[in-house]
Amino acid sequence: MDIDSLFKVPKFPTSGNKRKMPANPTPEMLKKMRIESEASDKGIEPLPNSPGGKSKTRATVEDAMDEDEDQSFAPGGDADYFIEEDEDGRFYGGGLTSEQKDILNIFERAGDEVLAESDELTITGIRRTLLKFERAVSKNQDQRSNHRGYRFIESEADLDNAIKSLLPLAQAPTLAYSELVRSETIVLLVGLLSHENMDIVIDVVEVLHELTDEDVGEEADGNEEDSEGHAASLKLLIESLLENSIMDLLIGNLKRLNEDEESDRQGVFHILGFFENVIGFNPSLATDLVLKTNILVWLLQRIQSKKHDENRGYAAELLSILLQDNQANRLELGKKDGIETLLKVASQYRRRDPVDAEELEFMENVFDSLCSALNEPGNKTLFVEAEGPDLMVLLIKEKMESRSKSIKTLDYAMSGPAGTSNCQAFIDALGLKTLFSAFMGKGTKKHKSAALPLASEDTSHILGIISSLFSNLPSDSPERIRLLTKFVENNYDKVDKLLDIRDNSLSRLRVADAEIERQKKDVLADSEEISPEDEDAWYILRLDGGLYTLQTVDYILAWIAMEDDGIQLHLSQMLSRKNQSLKDVVQTLRIYHDNVGEDSNNTDDARSTSQKAILQGLILALEPT
Repeated sequence: MDIDSLFKVPKFPTSGNKRKMPANPTPEMLKKMRIESEASDKGIEPLPNSPGGKSKTRATVEDAMDEDEDQSFAPGGDADYFIEEDEDGRFYGGGLTSEQKDILNIFERAGDEVLAESDELTITGIRRTLLKFERAVSKNQDQRSNHRGYRFIESEADLDNAIKSLLPLAQAPTLAYSELVRSETIVLLVGLLSHENMDIVIDVVEVLHELTDEDVGEEADGNEEDSEGHAASLKLLIESLLENSIMDLLIGNLKRLNEDEESDRQGVFHILGFFENVIGFNPSLATDLVLKTNILVWLLQRIQSKKHDENRGYAAELLSILLQDNQANRLELGKKDGIETLLKVASQYRRRDPVDAEELEFMENVFDSLCSALNEPGNKTLFVEAEGPDLMVLLIKEKMESRSKSIKTLDYAMSGPAGTSNCQAFIDALGLKTLFSAFMGKGTKKHKSAALPLASEDTSHILGIISSLFSNLPSDSPERIRLLTKFVENNYDKVDKLLDIRDNSLSRLRVADAEIERQKKDVLADSEEISPEDEDAWYILRLDGGLYTLQTVDYILAWIAMEDDGIQLHLSQMLSRKNQSLKDVVQTLRIYHDNVGEDSNNTDDARSTSQKAILQGLILALEPT
């Protein structure tokens, strides 16, 4: 088969107005024919004395093609139809008009320049990058003020390129950050947060997020001195940003960004990331962020969204960070109706579980924020008023993923003297039945197959709730009698459960004590004295190793043994089977008593006796036995 014949150009009838084309025209021939055709259409005669017999056209004013002139020499008006040729003479069009091609070329040049300059991390390269950025900002400002429409698109692309060229500076913070501050590039960068083009704003927040990352400079090989230099440079950068009101500007842009657009969602993510970076570097800034801006209101609104996404999860995480170990922020949350908002969000998980791991983390952050807030007595009152104990009891009943976090939240709400009202509300909500069902590992037939196993953390928080009930409920009150009755019913099965937990804690504590003994021998072998700091560290190790649970269990056992003779007799019999007695319980309480501090906040209420005084009373009540 003659393959070449299949691809030959078909022969058309000749005519006076048509040009014959060979079967396989060369690229040179195509170009020549195009030039001649253009010259013929314009009426331009070839120069008579052209060397080599080739004609040249005489330049005239008509050579400049008018904007309205027909450019249909190629399909679709493709400007590159006859230009883009390969080495075999084949040519392809891009399908773009000249105007579209010009716009693409602008952005392609911008991208090429970013790649060309990304490796310039020397001091000279950094200064060149900053100078180019300053010029791009100035040019864009001039063109925006002097032109309307889209005539400033080229300067906008250059500015976009210049902003992104700052991203690699995070790899050399020691060199770059001081230059950023010295050259006042930071002032220009922060000023762009008010730019009319939101794409420019998003570029800026991305750069700020990257420059303030805790791992800046990590890619470079360094030592401890380099790490200290990076920290000092980051501190200088953050202080300069704060001086230029960066917090207020970023909060303002949260309202400008439309999260229905993907690029705007990324902008919100970068803003939240910047806040997290700054607080991680200097936790004290969390107070300024909450008290001096509207971030708390925005976060509370954002987490109430019905549709879950990455930014909703990030908002809950940032809220949890802001409330952690920060009394001022917790109190401010209460003033902004934050307790009620958090309860409203938590209620979404009463009858359903989070759909994936991201939403599970979101739910946990909501409950963690609630627990942090409940460290403040005033917020515990707000928790009762918002019917928090009732909601937590319902969540525990449903045995969904939120059960564990609900138990933890009740532990925080009911602890301390300020939790007395929550203890009473818990009893009124029939919480005892629900709590002890979880404690004993029981469930209703309806939810038995879906019941989650009780984690050790859950057990610890349930013990904390029971402990708070005994500490806060008034003596001889109906609520306290109902609590005590739970330990008497079913042949003291809940007392036996406490003893099982006690045995497990003792086993864990023996392992911790063995490790402490080894550490003590190592210290003495090095001819060093055991310091008070060592003793404190070992006590904490014992608490984590089972002592904390043991203290809580023995605290509860002491209460029920003191208040009910039948429980005391049963308890003594069960302990004697393991060569133990109530004296072992008293010994645990003594250690607890010696290491607990007085709570100065408990003096406002006559019933709010300090934990230390309660322990002393229990010791005295059980010692004669």
